[in-house]
Amino acid sequence: MAQKGVELERESFSCSICLDLLKDPVTIPCGHSYCMSCIKTHWDNEDEKRIYSCPQCRQTFTLRPVLVKNTMLADLVEQLKKTGLQAAPADHCYAGAEDVACDFCTGRKLKAVKSCLVCLVSYCEKHLQPHYDVPPLKTHKLVDPTKKLRENICSRHDEVMKMFCRTDQQCICYLCSVDEHKGHDTISAAAERAERQKELELSQQQIQQRVQDREKDVKLLQQELEAVNGSADKAVEDSEKIFTEMIRLVEKRSSDVKQQIRSQQETEVSRVKDLQEKLEQEITELKRKDAELKQLSHTEDHNQFLHNYPSLSPLSPSTHSSSINIRPLGYFEAVTAALSEVTGRLQDVLTESETNISRTVTQVDVLLSQPEPKTREEFLTYSQEITLDPNTANTCLLLSEGNRKVTFMKEEHFYSSHPDRFTNYFQVLSRESLTGRCYWEVEWRGGVDVAVAYKNIIRAGISQECAFGFNDKSWRLDCCENSYNFCYNSIITPVSGPWSSRVGVYLDHSAGVLSFYSVSDTMTLLHRVQTTFTQPLFAGVCLYDVGVTAEFCKLK
Repeated sequence: MAQKGVELERESFSCSICLDLLKDPVTIPCGHSYCMSCIKTHWDNEDEKRIYSCPQCRQTFTLRPVLVKNTMLADLVEQLKKTGLQAAPADHCYAGAEDVACDFCTGRKLKAVKSCLVCLVSYCEKHLQPHYDVPPLKTHKLVDPTKKLRENICSRHDEVMKMFCRTDQQCICYLCSVDEHKGHDTISAAAERAERQKELELSQQQIQQRVQDREKDVKLLQQELEAVNGSADKAVEDSEKIFTEMIRLVEKRSSDVKQQIRSQQETEVSRVKDLQEKLEQEITELKRKDAELKQLSHTEDHNQFLHNYPSLSPLSPSTHSSSINIRPLGYFEAVTAALSEVTGRLQDVLTESETNISRTVTQVDVLLSQPEPKTREEFLTYSQEITLDPNTANTCLLLSEGNRKVTFMKEEHFYSSHPDRFTNYFQVLSRESLTGRCYWEVEWRGGVDVAVAYKNIIRAGISQECAFGFNDKSWRLDCCENSYNFCYNSIITPVSGPWSSRVGVYLDHSAGVLSFYSVSDTMTLLHRVQTTFTQPLFAGVCLYDVGVTAEFCKLK
């Protein structure tokens, strides 16, 4: 009762805003008291609303009340301070809805600071003190406050569960171990915790190691990012310089052509004007001569006519009009034609260079190399749907199942003529070009070569340059009933491994990895290639004899 009275006293002389003893106490019209600074601040925040309220009873005032210090209450607070009364516990010491409350506190409960797994009770700092002072209580197991203490009590026997049943993987009490869990593999919860703790620490170490590895990867990626940005910026800068130089060269050539045309124009104009002047002089002379002849012809005196006739000056050499070549359609059209031809050739060069540049740009791969998948589930994350291209199929091969399956037929199948078709080898390639990371599987029966090849592999003729594996443009795995062989550039390598009618192919184009797997209940690596691929690849198969089939499996 005395404790309750003290708590009541503390609350009576505490400010409900700051939860401390009143400082310069004031009493507002509703009768509640506050520190003067606290209520002023509260009402300052309500100035915009023009309505002022009491933080405790919520009574409102349309006019802001005038605050006057309550001297009587201030004197009482000062006297209480002298008697040793301390401020009310701050609000954060009391247990809220989300906090664990002290089980020993009465009235308004304080927050628990520890829970006892033996007493199954939670204590505030004050009520926990006996566990530090009383010897029998010092042995109790204290943990951070928890609301789940009752979960440590066996619902069947109402006993603390200190045992662990490994058979049923659950916590039990001692009575359970001799009752329904009799004969089971049981151990103390503490011992089981110790073992699990070791496993947890090992997992933590593994996680921490992975965190460190990923942090290193992040740093590497950041370096890659900076390198990519720097390289791209430099490439843009260099390309601008190159194109500027190209434009300058074109503009200079344009200026040179204009100058040549104008120079030739002046030459031709001068020549024409000279000839024109000569012709005009000749016309003048001819007209004068014509006038003399006309005058002489009208002379009636025969003697005078004969006397004057020999004195006529002879005609000067004539400028023949046949030497003048008139081209009414234009004189410099050949220049325009030549420039048009240059423009066309330049367009071809730009188109070809654009294709090469685009291919080079899109082949940039800045991802960190990733380890090769280990399980079929991991491989399937890279699964690639493969369909066969009829334009590449030898005429003895029949495609079916949506162009995923190929069968060697006795009679030739009608296909239209196409430059991509294999004419002498019973081979076919996929429609899809393969880059990046890809995985596919081939189900085969008979004798089959599972292969990949560049698009520029030779198609027509009987040369081995057309055959998968016998050139530097293709790689193949020979699959027979009893053996495997790998072939590249005419070099055949025997391959050992479990026989299976299904072969998996994994390609990491940028890393230059090509792997063949025997696929059954498990996956077994048959052969792995490490090289540098310079072009996109195409999946392919070669069939040996009539009735042999190969099908690219649906994996999704």
